[in-house]
Amino acid sequence: MKISIVFLYLFVVMTTISCGQEPENKAKTAENIAFTVETVVDGISIPWGMVMLPDGAFLITDKSGELIHFKDGKKTSVENVPEVYVRGQGGLLDIELHPNYEENGWIYISYASSEGEEKGGHTAVMRAKLKDFKLVDNQLLYKATPNTTAGQHFGSRLEFDNDGYLFFSIGERGDRDVNPQDIKRDGGKIYRIKDDGSIPADNPFVNEAGAKKAIYSYGHRNPQGLIKHPQTGEMWDHEHGPRGGDEINIIQKGKNYGWPVITYGINYSGTPITDKTEMEGMEQPIHYWVPSIAPSGMVMVTSDKYPNWKGNLLVGSLVFQYLERLAMEGEKVVYREKLLEDIGRVRSVYQAPDGFIYIGVEGKGILKLVPSE
Repeated sequence: MKISIVFLYLFVVMTTISCGQEPENKAKTAENIAFTVETVVDGISIPWGMVMLPDGAFLITDKSGELIHFKDGKKTSVENVPEVYVRGQGGLLDIELHPNYEENGWIYISYASSEGEEKGGHTAVMRAKLKDFKLVDNQLLYKATPNTTAGQHFGSRLEFDNDGYLFFSIGERGDRDVNPQDIKRDGGKIYRIKDDGSIPADNPFVNEAGAKKAIYSYGHRNPQGLIKHPQTGEMWDHEHGPRGGDEINIIQKGKNYGWPVITYGINYSGTPITDKTEMEGMEQPIHYWVPSIAPSGMVMVTSDKYPNWKGNLLVGSLVFQYLERLAMEGEKVVYREKLLEDIGRVRSVYQAPDGFIYIGVEGKGILKLVPSE
């Protein structure tokens, strides 16, 4: 049964602005917005990712390992989901449809996998098709190595670019002093592959001996947001910092994003990681959060259903349990607003083909943002 709660709130500039600067332009703050929040799918522990199929059905990943098909009020568990390594932040993660899904039927899934010789697990990407509530033609496209029993920083988001390449993120698995800066190792990277798992010939490190050929950029910590900019076609990610220093980055071919050599964060204990926030040859974020909001899920709004939010980023906050709206002027954040305060840990954010924004909230399920008339 759907539950509707009306949220009407005044916009408030948040006290913490990246780089310690006040916004220079508040023109895009928009008027107060009233909308209802409808519970579309309930009873999901950690709804990591979701997609809407052409017939209006949802496919939703629960980190526990269940892939849920939802249509017309009915939840069905999809069969033949790959075996998932559930530990800490690892489990069944993101899901994405092929850009030509209606023609080829391919569904892409990232998950923590124990496949391999070592104990533990690491992030994997596979594709399959859906037939009679069962995955068929399952194909493993990428499996990061080596496995580890560490429970943190699996990533992971999936996104296709305008050329049909699949980008995906894998966190550095907690081994910050080794993985992010070493292109011969998995973890702390954004990757790019073809839709069948093969490596594009123009990937930046294909000709470097020993390098992981799928790497597109490196020096990342734990990216849990990845989108294609609807105007420029660029890939934007956000990633968890330690204590402070969550970042939004524009992903560029072969570039180094600095972790842990440069960061705006500190250790969880309060001790410094480094005294450097920038260095030649390492990219700067376009935005960072201090304190950390623990971002997960991201979308840039294009829907006519939310005209005042067009071009804004919506980002879920795990630690503060709200949805954050960031008004943009080009690559600059000019305004921040808390939406749905205390709604719960917002794990995923999705603009569906029907034009509505859906969010996945841990322990609640999938919620729909419906603008009031």
